Amino acid sequence: MEPGGAELARALEPLRQLGEVLRAALARLRDGESRESSEAFEQQRFWDTLGQTFKATSQEATKLSLAFSRPPLPSSEDCQKLSEGIQNAVLAAATAYYWLPKDQGITLRKMVRDATARVVEGMIQLTDVILSTQLSSLSQEQLISTGSVWEACEQISHLPRDNQAAVLSAMTIYLGVVRDALEEMEQAQGEDQDPFGDILEDEELGSRGNRDTYWSEADRKLLGPCMGLMKASKACLKKLLGAVKVHGKADTSEQVAQLDDLADITNEISPSIDELALSMYPPVTQLAVRLNAAKLASVLKKVLEITKASHVCPLSEEGWVQFLTDAVDHNMDKIKDFTQSEL
Repeated sequence: MEPGGAELARALEPLRQLGEVLRAALARLRDGESRESSEAFEQQRFWDTLGQTFKATSQEATKLSLAFSRPPLPSSEDCQKLSEGIQNAVLAAATAYYWLPKDQGITLRKMVRDATARVVEGMIQLTDVILSTQLSSLSQEQLISTGSVWEACEQISHLPRDNQAAVLSAMTIYLGVVRDALEEMEQAQGEDQDPFGDILEDEELGSRGNRDTYWSEADRKLLGPCMGLMKASKACLKKLLGAVKVHGKADTSEQVAQLDDLADITNEISPSIDELALSMYPPVTQLAVRLNAAKLASVLKKVLEITKASHVCPLSEEGWVQFLTDAVDHNMDKIKDFTQSEL
């Protein structure tokens, strides 16, 4: 026999309290600092421990989901046991993350923190679904939420193990975004004179006489060096990725910090490209293009400066750094020349 409303509420109370504990843990996780310790960091031990906590959390999610997949619903005592099992596993995962010291790399710590947060968020969602449905049969929503926890826990096997691998992973994502933005702009410029031709029908424009959807000859001249800057951005990330792969190390705190600096500055390339690309669509305001081009050029020069001063740039890498520095200056000079009359 199914329990009555008051009895059901009492039985589910441990799950409600668990939800509060998990939310507090998530908030601490997002703001929390690593623990300072005099002990030497043991990389293998850390990853083994974190992996075990993720596996335990996945198993606890399965237990919880199965307990609410068929009648009878769990008793208050069973709910208490399930909640304690989940709480212990999740808090153990968060505690393991805190043992990853800052000197192992900010980029690495952020990836581990985000992965741990996804596990906690998944478990919060699963408990919320069970509390909101209170069904004694497996709902589609519950299945999806359980699967989300499993997926989040499985990410442990894909996480980078040191800061060099973490920075490579981050830069690979940045390069993909930049490549997409460049291809989109090349496609737009290749579509005759009208970049909006595929989304605006003739009837909407009447005689197609709206010049706001076309590039003028002056616009086209300006777009050339802007595309040059975008191509330099892609080349810069591609070359830097190769340099980090071949020369990048995470053996000393200085090397780790240099890799973090490279990850931070290269993260600014994509937003700068987006701003420039948006200003390149008609109607073009040439001063806005010049301003956004200058922002991107500034970011690229900074990337190249930080690269040259780091351990990933031995003499064998200095050639492309200088070549791209000159390319950025050359394209920026042309943009200034084309927009001089607008000042």
